[in-house]
Amino acid sequence: MSLNIKSDNNKIKVGLYIVATPIGNLKDMSHRAIDTLSQSDYILCEDTRVSKNLLKKFNINSNLISYHKFNEKKNLSRVIKLLKSGCLISLISDAGTPMISDPGTLLINECLKNNIHISLVPGPSAVSSAISVSGFKDRFLFYGFLPEKKKLLENDFQVLSKLNFSIVLFIPAKKINKNIPILKKYFSGRKILICREMTKIYEEFLREEIDDLKIFEQGLKGELTVVISDFGTIKNTVQKLTESDKDIIKKTINKLSVKEIVNLISRNNEIPKKEIYKYCIELKDED
Repeated sequence: MSLNIKSDNNKIKVGLYIVATPIGNLKDMSHRAIDTLSQSDYILCEDTRVSKNLLKKFNINSNLISYHKFNEKKNLSRVIKLLKSGCLISLISDAGTPMISDPGTLLINECLKNNIHISLVPGPSAVSSAISVSGFKDRFLFYGFLPEKKKLLENDFQVLSKLNFSIVLFIPAKKINKNIPILKKYFSGRKILICREMTKIYEEFLREEIDDLKIFEQGLKGELTVVISDFGTIKNTVQKLTESDKDIIKKTINKLSVKEIVNLISRNNEIPKKEIYKYCIELKDED
């Protein structure tokens, strides 16, 4: 029996719908998501090949439009024109909730400018799923995919390592080994959760102390959702200066007073002031 029903009784308001799809297990597809996609005149999707397989499972035959980061600007005017003409259009990603490290921001803002109705069909998200099983503080920051340039990444990690929040990252499995030394440098003392194949048959949650994290000898596949713990899960020992703390002190030791440096470093973490003071004095003694 086809679910592509468009009767007047079931008709939903035209406009743009942000529709979440499963992150792995097709049983997580909601009835409302199926209904909305079935009634859509067009479905915007990152990879039409991936989306066709999903939609075929639920007998959804709506027209597809390729919509990804490389053609988002090019297709924007066409999509807005269709919406203004009275079409019902849904935006989906390859998996999970759209707009989370996916294209769509330009479209949302253009719809707002043109007073086009926007709605959402909530559902699975790798971010919230990973946080929910982490055991870490539920006050979290979502960073997304890591930049390719090491300098940009280290600059961001210097800031993030000072904040007492759980941090969610997306890391392609083939790049995890490259990033392990950087994670250990900036988040020493914290815990880490690496989520792989969530909701699928081979679902795996790897939990480690970041300091004990080793390079993976066997190559992993796909995309990993990684959660770094908040300060609260750090072992009950005196917190030490991280490499990023030391870098900041070295850069400011001849510009600020020791007292100013101590206040700067201790402002956003729980490192004892005497620990910071001691390191400053050691640096000055070396000069």
